[in-house]
Amino acid sequence: MAKKTWNDLSPRTRQVIAVAAVVEGALKAWALADLARRPAVEVKGSKMVWRVAITVVSSAGALPAAYLVFGRKRLGT
Repeated sequence: MAKKTWNDLSPRTRQVIAVAAVVEGALKAWALADLARRPAVEVKGSKMVWRVAITVVSSAGALPAAYLVFGRKRLGT
């Protein structure tokens, strides 16, 4: 089976891929901005490890979402 090129994909498939890429980019930007502003004591684990993982790992938005949900400490609880 030959590899499909971008032009071989249906317009709907191209649109879904483009939207997914924008969502992943926005999640990464949000997570990295939050990580940069947040003090280390408010982060579960190493800030450097989170930064590298969020930036390098292609996760379809799962890793930035994991940081935003599980990587931040809730203070006062």
